[in-house]
Amino acid sequence: MGIQDLSQADIALIGFGGSAPAQVLHLVAKAVKDHGYHTIAPIRSQSFEYALLQSPYRTFLNTASSSTPSKQLIIYNLPPSLTEYLSTSSQEEASFIRSRLYQSSNSPSNNRIILTFDSNHGSFLGIPPDATEADLVSYVHSNNAAFGANLASASLNALSALDKAAATQLSYEAQSSDTVVLVGSGGREHALAVALSQSPLVAKVICLPGNGGTQNEGGKISNAVSADGTPLTKSDNATVVELVKRVNADMVVVGPEQPLVDGVVDELAVECPGVRVFGPSKAGAELEASKAFTKDFLQQYDIPTAKYRNFTSASEAIDYVKSLDPNDRQVVKASGLAAGKGVLLPTTQEETIAAINEIMSDKAFGAAGDTCVVESFMTGPEASCLAFCDGKTAVLMPAAQDHKRALDNDEGLNTGGMGAYAPAPCVTPELQKEIEAMCIKTVEKMAERGTPYVGVLYAGMMLTPNGPSVLEFNCRFGDPETQVVLPLLETDLYEVFCACCDGNLDKIDVRFKENVSAATVVCAAKGYPEKYPKGMEIGGLDEAGSMENVKVYHAGTKVDHADVTRCSGGRVLAVTGMGSNLSEALAASYKAVKQITFTDPTGANLKHNRTDIAKGATRKKLRIGVMGSTRGTALIPIMEACANGSVHAEIVAVVSNRSAAPILEKGKSLGPTVTTKFVSSKGLTRAQYDAECTSVLVGAGVEYVLLVGYMRILSKEFTEYWAGRCINVHPSLLPKHAGGMDLEVHQAVIDAKESESGCTIHEVTEEVDGGPIVIQKVVKVDPSETAESLKAKVQALEGTAFIDAIQKKCKNTISYADAGVSIDAGNSLVELIKPACKATRRPGCDADLGGFGGLFDLAAAGYKTEDTIIIGATDGVGTKLRVAHMTKKHESVGIDLVAMCVNDLIVAGGEPLFFLDYFATGKLDVEEAAAVVRGIAEGCKQAGCGLIGGETAEMPSMYAPGDYDLAGFSVGAVHKDRVLPKNVAAGDVLLGLPSSGIHSNGFSLVRKLVEKANLDYESACPWDKNAGTIGDSLLTPTKIYVKCCLPLLEKEMLTGLAHITGGGLLENLPRSLPPNVKAEITAHPALPSVFGWMKQISGLDDHEMLRTFNCGIGMVLIVKEDVVDEAKALLRDAGESVIYDMGVLTECQTGGEQVEMKCALA
Repeated sequence: MGIQDLSQADIALIGFGGSAPAQVLHLVAKAVKDHGYHTIAPIRSQSFEYALLQSPYRTFLNTASSSTPSKQLIIYNLPPSLTEYLSTSSQEEASFIRSRLYQSSNSPSNNRIILTFDSNHGSFLGIPPDATEADLVSYVHSNNAAFGANLASASLNALSALDKAAATQLSYEAQSSDTVVLVGSGGREHALAVALSQSPLVAKVICLPGNGGTQNEGGKISNAVSADGTPLTKSDNATVVELVKRVNADMVVVGPEQPLVDGVVDELAVECPGVRVFGPSKAGAELEASKAFTKDFLQQYDIPTAKYRNFTSASEAIDYVKSLDPNDRQVVKASGLAAGKGVLLPTTQEETIAAINEIMSDKAFGAAGDTCVVESFMTGPEASCLAFCDGKTAVLMPAAQDHKRALDNDEGLNTGGMGAYAPAPCVTPELQKEIEAMCIKTVEKMAERGTPYVGVLYAGMMLTPNGPSVLEFNCRFGDPETQVVLPLLETDLYEVFCACCDGNLDKIDVRFKENVSAATVVCAAKGYPEKYPKGMEIGGLDEAGSMENVKVYHAGTKVDHADVTRCSGGRVLAVTGMGSNLSEALAASYKAVKQITFTDPTGANLKHNRTDIAKGATRKKLRIGVMGSTRGTALIPIMEACANGSVHAEIVAVVSNRSAAPILEKGKSLGPTVTTKFVSSKGLTRAQYDAECTSVLVGAGVEYVLLVGYMRILSKEFTEYWAGRCINVHPSLLPKHAGGMDLEVHQAVIDAKESESGCTIHEVTEEVDGGPIVIQKVVKVDPSETAESLKAKVQALEGTAFIDAIQKKCKNTISYADAGVSIDAGNSLVELIKPACKATRRPGCDADLGGFGGLFDLAAAGYKTEDTIIIGATDGVGTKLRVAHMTKKHESVGIDLVAMCVNDLIVAGGEPLFFLDYFATGKLDVEEAAAVVRGIAEGCKQAGCGLIGGETAEMPSMYAPGDYDLAGFSVGAVHKDRVLPKNVAAGDVLLGLPSSGIHSNGFSLVRKLVEKANLDYESACPWDKNAGTIGDSLLTPTKIYVKCCLPLLEKEMLTGLAHITGGGLLENLPRSLPPNVKAEITAHPALPSVFGWMKQISGLDDHEMLRTFNCGIGMVLIVKEDVVDEAKALLRDAGESVIYDMGVLTECQTGGEQVEMKCALA
């Protein structure tokens, strides 16, 4: 739901991002529970849905209610910072809130209340500080004008204060914008530079030394140069300090780990004390510099990690390994920095001993191997979890997963990383909270030690069967993780860095984009990570970089003297794609990668990239949640099928309403990572109980729910939330014997003397046992059957029935419906619109649908092919469609579509014969599309042409759900000697026919003017009291002039016609005039009220109005002077009661202005 589509929501939550303040949660839950609010719409407030489900709120976004609240409640989160306020999304929200506040203050019957929450102070604006949640709800329902005025005044004052601050910021931007020095040269640093440059607070990002990408990025980004202008190639501490002082930097951001370990932060603190530095001190960087230190730290503070031992002697390490069970696999790590390659993964005891010797005796990683860590091998998916840290707390970013191995299928040597994606699907909401808590604890304990940690803490996590465990810590952003995490960040990165440096991270709301994924594919030089070539010319950068939703980050690149970008390292580029899901992001990334080449002097392409990035995530197992009340016998075969791989699924949660239910023990047997929970229903309504159960399932990342012996009736809220994602088993062949339970069902089968029974897996809906059937299993009913024996037979099939249903859900084949396209919906639409189309029949066509093409018989329409010219016209409705979308009124735009085409045909002297339409949408709404086509059919009837066909295109990846676009195609005919314009000359008279309104041109400006006036399409129409709303007036369909003009064409009275569309009178009338003739407009009708309002709001002068809008004239007729009266009579006979005498044609010089206004617009 968008911010303009809130009319159906009882409560709107706007702009809270990733926060969900307790005060707001309490208020919303109470409004739902006690006052009949039942529809909640979070807009850019993604945390509320999950937070509201949890105890003590237990509230679904959509709650069944028989009452309707008297007032809509809008709760707006005041942007916590200026940069957040200046973002596009916040500006749209602020504009929306302002307009609603103004409307409410001007409306005698205000049915809306707006509360503004100040997250910086944790309170509502304009509310007495001692008010309780009960008081707040009472205030909302009161008709206290003073209370409403206080709320509106407080909100507007707060927004005004932000506007004032923004004006100050913009006025002094050059003086107040900051300079950032960014240390590093990789893809990580390019991504950091791009993100920092997007801040309005930043004037320059100087990369030291940077790479070819940062050199060519332009804008605020540049590579560092020395005082004499030569490029700086070193980034040692002394060079950093000298550069910071010389450019008067405000912040230093350190990308790689080595400068941090070398103490650059400490040195800057001494040499440049007024400069913020984002990165940990040397003591903080010890978390990466020494794996031995980190393991000891984790153990000391009880942060989960693998069992380990640190060694400085190879022989002692080998003796320790020999003392272990030979089957216990170990990991061997060089404790120091080893460029991400100092971790060895032996598989046997002999390989473990060899790894120790390689690190400690052979010095494969140099001094980094002086100390060696031997730790137990952990199993499970890995996740890269990066957290912003300010020395006191931490905020976790979306988890990423990367690919270390050089080759597909995770084969080949370890690398710095060959690709990554985020958010990682394996990190559920509950795991995210658990990992963030570990990071916060780490920061707190570092502070207690006297070494506060500021910067990014990169926690490499293993999601083991016993829960998340720390593999390692890094003291900087990951590469390539940075290239997928930062594009998801919505909050200003520079603002986050400032908050970290100042110890104020808790004062800002770190937001990430909703429903967006990112994937990056690293393009490396062939041979990497071993010996690889350099100097290859990189091709395809412009093509890849220009693709939508793609950013190419440079790592090992340089620009030569001929301005050619060349390879200068092993990992050369990281190509990041974005999308609404991971599959879309991967598709965007790989499409761009295909454009890129690394060409050596022989013409060979020496580029290498993996082709399977995120393959596991896109083919991840279906995450199953189970709800049960009894033994859960049917769960056993499902558990076995998940374990042996018979189904591509895993059980991640088991929930019961009974504390002693044996099914809980089955859940616990699956291990500690499976959420197993008893949820008490005491004191809760059905919906509240189901909400808490749903919170448990969602927290575990459940995608599909199985009801296995669950003895509770589910609420409407639950069934709607899990619609299509929850199945139950019933012990009969539904729809027979629906509604019964256990033995009574089997007895009913026997009593009915049925020869067969069985079980049914069905989707769960509000109607008990009434959901769509998924799977049925059949058993024979013996003549001697008892209810107990039949139950035993049927129950034995329930597990396999569930397995079949899960396999069906996990099927590998993808249908058109799976891609978001409904063939059935398309067929339903055709049947629905056939009557409307048949109503447009005329001689020459039968206006039937369903064939491959529409047919038209010219002879039947009275045309001889030898002297007939065919005319074609095509057009659309433009941005008028946005008004239809927002008001959900669709029939009139179909008339517009026809009018824009047939009015153009008639101008050429032709008769419209038939029409075809093109309707494109992201998701086909049959009723909506049918309404549009009914409008098209009505337009065709008005024009006298047949609607003989069309195309309905459902394209989920092209259009957002709820959006559609239209195109129309009309064909007409005219006798060869009657084509217009014809014999137009000086002395001809101009007659004007009135428009019905704005028609279908100029709506981009119209929509802007409505916004400028702080109105919306549901507002009362300010230019016509009888028109209803602004939307109603603007959707007045375009007038069709065919039937009134045809009689004049048949009598050959017209020398020309001009359809007044985009460009207005001044641009369209000349199209029908010869070059030596001009129109003298001596009279123009008074501006209709809608155009008068547009003129007033826009400030446009007459000239601009006349070249933008039709200004009340929709068609201009050019006739000879001697037939003016007869022409008017024919027009009146055709129903045109208003005809304007506009002027005459006169001679002019070729090339001069062809429309001269001799009157003003009144």
